[in-house]
Amino acid sequence: MKIIDIINNTQKPRFSFELLPPPKGKDINLIYQAIDPLIGYNPAFISVTYHREEVAFKQHKNGLLEKKTIHKRPGTVAISAAIKYKYNLVVLPHIICGGFSKEETENALIDLHFLGIRDVLALRGDPIKFEEKFVPEPHGHSHALELVQQISNLNKGVYLDDELLNTTATSFSVGVAGYPEKHSEAPNLSFDLDILKRKVEAGAEYIVTQMFFETQKFINFVNLCRSSGINIPIIPGIKPISTFKHLHMLPQTFNIDIPEELVNQILKCTTNEEVKEVGIQWAIKQSKELLEFGCPIIHYYTMGKADNIVKIIQNVF
Repeated sequence: MKIIDIINNTQKPRFSFELLPPPKGKDINLIYQAIDPLIGYNPAFISVTYHREEVAFKQHKNGLLEKKTIHKRPGTVAISAAIKYKYNLVVLPHIICGGFSKEETENALIDLHFLGIRDVLALRGDPIKFEEKFVPEPHGHSHALELVQQISNLNKGVYLDDELLNTTATSFSVGVAGYPEKHSEAPNLSFDLDILKRKVEAGAEYIVTQMFFETQKFINFVNLCRSSGINIPIIPGIKPISTFKHLHMLPQTFNIDIPEELVNQILKCTTNEEVKEVGIQWAIKQSKELLEFGCPIIHYYTMGKADNIVKIIQNVF
């Protein structure tokens, strides 16, 4: 069963959550430790992020700098397969433009299809640190729209090598990202919605949104999507704040607002444990509002930690 089938056939609201691959050198049991506390609550699916390469500079004794490219969190495809077969769950691996040529993307998709994984989230991905803007790989995609189009072509049996004969069509269901407060690089929300609509026309079947902290912004986003002719399911993404640093880091990183009421509650805290509890209660409130609005699935960004998500699920579902 694919995620779009789960959305269309669910009899009651469900939840999903996102995981980060463990840092290079760490064990996959870190992933299982994040999943195990939540597995008994029947998640609809688990998504696995892809983190592109990073650039670092190492200074040698002679004073010269050496530029190094490193992958700190590899293993998205393997981790997705491990989760699928260990837990018998639907898995949603991220596929990104950054760091991949079109051929490398095609090969990754072939691997996923061989593994029986039929859902992917198509994203452009972030620029490399120290780059002012996103730079695609040589012979790579510049935008998520192009990535969706490539996946849709594979679903029709159209591969990059047009000399291949009797090709097998893949059967991916494609999800894409949505931004209730617009993408940080979009000049306005109307422009952003036009790009989103083009991704839907290219084959996207559902949308998973960026985190937001005001439910009304999600409702407004859904209404704007519908009035723009975007009629596929929209899954809201929720991130419970858990530390003081999130107050500054999340708006800076994700171009989102944190409402005054939530900020004031956090500023009254004296420890991160108190902040985490405020974040849990705010996410519970948001989740109940979203279910009342009619969302079939709520997606939680865990950052590899399950304890706060468990408390939210226990109070909402």
